[in-house]
Parts: sequence; C-alpha cells; structure tokens
Amino acid sequence: MKRSSGILMPVFSLPSPYGIGTVGKAAYDFVDFLHDAGQTWWQILPVGPTSYGDSPYQSPSAYAGNPYFIDLDLLAEDGLLTKKEINAVSFGDDPEHADYGLLYENRLPLLKKAMERGWDGAAEEIGEFRRANAFWLEDYAVFMAIKRANKMQSWLEWEDEGLRMHRQDAIDRVRPELEEDIRLFIFAQYLFFKQWAKLREYAHEKGIMIMGDMALYVALDSADVWSSPENFLLDEKNVPVDVAGVPPDYFTADGQLWGNPLYNYGRMEQDGYGWWIRMIGGAAQLYDAIRIDHFRGLANYWAVPYGEATAKNGRWVQGPGMRLVSALKGWFTDVQFIAEDLGFATPEVAQLLNESGFPGMKVLEFAFDSKEESNYLPHTYQRNCICYTGTHDNDTVVGWQKTADKNDLKKAKAYLGINDSEGFVRGMIRGGMESVADLFIAQMQDYLELGAEARINTPGAASGNWTWRMLPGKADKKLAKEIYAMTEIFGRLNRV
Repeated sequence: MKRSSGILMPVFSLPSPYGIGTVGKAAYDFVDFLHDAGQTWWQILPVGPTSYGDSPYQSPSAYAGNPYFIDLDLLAEDGLLTKKEINAVSFGDDPEHADYGLLYENRLPLLKKAMERGWDGAAEEIGEFRRANAFWLEDYAVFMAIKRANKMQSWLEWEDEGLRMHRQDAIDRVRPELEEDIRLFIFAQYLFFKQWAKLREYAHEKGIMIMGDMALYVALDSADVWSSPENFLLDEKNVPVDVAGVPPDYFTADGQLWGNPLYNYGRMEQDGYGWWIRMIGGAAQLYDAIRIDHFRGLANYWAVPYGEATAKNGRWVQGPGMRLVSALKGWFTDVQFIAEDLGFATPEVAQLLNESGFPGMKVLEFAFDSKEESNYLPHTYQRNCICYTGTHDNDTVVGWQKTADKNDLKKAKAYLGINDSEGFVRGMIRGGMESVADLFIAQMQDYLELGAEARINTPGAASGNWTWRMLPGKADKKLAKEIYAMTEIFGRLNRV
C-alpha cells in the first residue's frame, strides 16, 4: 500500500431527503469531495441489509446489499417510480439521524412498485444477475420471503420444521405462495448491485478506492447459516453449540456476548475453505480493500456455550490462523486486506499479523494513556499499518476530548505539539497525517469537528447507534482545499 490517506464515512451517513444515505447523487458528490481533498480511500461500513438493532455487522446476508441504499431518484430517472410516489412517503423529518422504523415500513413498498414496472423490461439482465449470483441470491430471497411470512421471526423459531431445517421439499411446497416476495428481494439486489457498480466505476475514474468492512462472523439469523448449517458449530437440530463473544476485561465485567455462531473450521478446511473464498469473493465485488473485523478471532477466539446470559463462561479456542489466511491470499491476489487487530493483544495475534503481511490498525485516541506506555504512539509505528484518529466504535475527537482524563489530554498536546491556534482536533489529524503509517484515515465527523452527538456506535449500547447523518453542504470546497493542503504537505497525495 502506497503512502496515502482517506476518510471514513458510512453510506448511511450521506445526506439524503429520503431518510438515509444512498448510492445516488450525494455519494457521487462525496467522491468528488474526496478527489478535491486529495484523498485516495473512501472507507465505509458493511453495506449489507440491516435487521434487529440496525447494526450493519448483524446482517441477514453476508452477500446482499442494503435495499435502503438504493437511490430513489435514480429509480425515478429510470421510469420505475414517480416523484409523486416518492414524495408521498414519510422517511422522517430529522436530517441528522436515520429512522430505521420508517425505512422498514416504507422502503420495500416503493421497491415493489419499481419491480412491477421494471421486471419484464429487465428480465434478461435479471436472469444474468441471478445466474452469476446463484450461490447465494436464491437462498437469500427465499429466506427473506419466509421471514416476512413468519412476521420476521428468527428462522430458529419457525414452526415448520422442514423450513427451519432448510429441506428442499418444504421450500418447494411454500414457494408458489411466496413467489412475489422472492422476486421482490431478487429485484432489490439487482437494483443495488447495478447502482453500486456505476458508483464504484465513477470512484475509480476519480482515483478513489473503496475500503469496506467485513464482519468476521455472520449473524445467526441469516440466510448464510440457515442454508449452510454444515459450516457452523450447530447440533443435529441446527441450534448453535457455542457462540462468539469476547471475555470480561477492564471495560466490561461480563465480557461481550455477540451471539454469532462459530465456524466449523474442520469442515471448512476439507474443501480448501470454499465457503470463505465465496464470501470474500462477494466482498471483492463491492470493495477494493477489505478490512477484516475482529481479525484476532482467526488466531484464537472466545467460545461461549449457547444460552449463556453473559460471555463470562467462555473459553479460548485456537483458530485456523495462517491456513485460512494463506488460502485467501492465494485466491485474491488483487485484493488489499486490512487486519482489525485492536483489543487485547496476545503473542498469537501478533504472530499471525506478522505472518499474514496485512497492515494492522493504530488508533490515536488510544495512544495517550498517561499511566502507561502505549504501542499506539506514532513513534512506535512501522509503515505497514493504518493510523486512525478513531474508528466507528470510538467517540469523535471532540467527544473524546471532553471525556478523556486531563492528564491524557495534556500528554497528547505535548506529544503532538498542539497549540491553541491550530486547535486540538486539527492537531490530532495532523499527528496521524505526519506519521509513518502507510495510510491515515479520519472520520468525516472529525474533519467537521462534531461532538459525541455524531458518534456512529457505542459498543454495548442497545440503542442510538448507526443513525448519524451529515447535513447537506458540509463537505464543501473550502474544507476540501484545507484537507488537500495537509495531505500534500505530508506526502499522501499518491493514488493507489
């Protein structure tokens, strides 16, 4: 990876009059902003459909795109919807926060109207899309149609045993009555990938590469687990044996119980990790670089018995390590992988990161602990890493500045040489820009100097996450010029 920089900005955070960011005009405008600002990378969060809790890391599919991100104005330009139909629907009146409840109620009915007008005319393209994505698309569409028929219950709670166990005879029996919904979910994916491909092509024309996040684990309530139970640690009734989490630590006395099913790595290794290769292949259709979330779980992972109320009673289990990493590197020679190696460091994780050759992550908000030496201080970096002011799981710099220990802030100011005229936030950004890290990324909220109200996610908080949206006009020419100047000074203008 060449010396460069980028901005972390989720798609859902883009401005839009329709309740959430999309891959329409605002996305193209943001690509232009990145180009004008001298940036190389646009980092986003997972773009899959969201479910209960609205987290993009708990999606009903590891492959599908979020129907909410389909741009309605582009559908109107294609004659699939009218402006009157779009404007008749409420998506909320708060331009700074997404209302997922309204999106859930109102987005699919619009997409159904678009399908009714567009399916026949695009039948040949849709057929090609179905064939190219047959390894996941049909199962996903059937899964979602059955969920809708079961009032969105988890597949573990479906009363029909045949459907719950993914038996083909049971699916064939109910498919005729679900065909309209199945077509709707297929059509939505066709629209998403068509719009996404055009946006990504435009980004490349502007010299902008897209970095996407990929959750290490898939959601339990997903088409992936339902349709491929043999790849997960499930019992004879397809109920999880153990689930994922992290153990208790200084911040969480009970640990974090994520509830994702764990992989049956022994089974996966038998066919050369084909399931993983297919999943990474799906991500490579969307992104130029893939950040593997919770990378440490490939070295060793915390397994908690299914049904436990907390993550306390788990145990460490050795992961596949370089066996899996080598398989992925062998298949995907043109994909840049990034390892999210944050959290409790162990020799096993450090060894895996070193052997993989993947760049790890450094977070400036973690660097200035006045009580002990930190390996996040810029003078400890090697080039093969990515420096962040903070990630989507951290507060904004303004928010962190207001809550951090005064001695930590004093250390940060002294270390970075921050003065009042520069300001604390700009000093933090400069500290990352001037570091030896090959890549520096700041959250868009930090360039806008927004506070905790613009935080993307607070781990462990049950609500209030994944909603922040940027107001129109904030990513303007003046800000782009300022970012360009800093990017040029510190030698990060190179395109990938």
